[in-house]
Amino acid sequence: MPVTRISLLRGKSPEYLKALSDNFHRAMVEVFDVPEADRFQVIHQLEPGELVFDRNYFGGPRSDDFVFFDVTIGKPRSAEVKKEFYRRIVALLADAPGVRPEDVMVVVTTTQREDWSFSNGRAQMTEPA
Repeated sequence: MPVTRISLLRGKSPEYLKALSDNFHRAMVEVFDVPEADRFQVIHQLEPGELVFDRNYFGGPRSDDFVFFDVTIGKPRSAEVKKEFYRRIVALLADAPGVRPEDVMVVVTTTQREDWSFSNGRAQMTEPA
């Protein structure tokens, strides 16, 4: 049940965005044990000046190909699983669409089951079917 907001500078091709989306989701499936069909992503393409990031803070140097993944999950993962997830993401994205590891930032936020409503004004994770 994760949802991911992906932010990057405007100008990438549809093929680039698809590879970015597909390989990020692949890491979720492989490492976070997310079901293949459980895919919710929002891609924000921003103008220069609308995506502000330090080029060297805790990494870098970052380029204009910087991508920020803001992941909200319900099921907590251990620190070791998260570390493996971060490593898998950069490996897959380096392969396609060719994002340098220095240009990938990921933040994972964990929520409670009652924090999710998938439709119909219901909290499906806590209400009986």
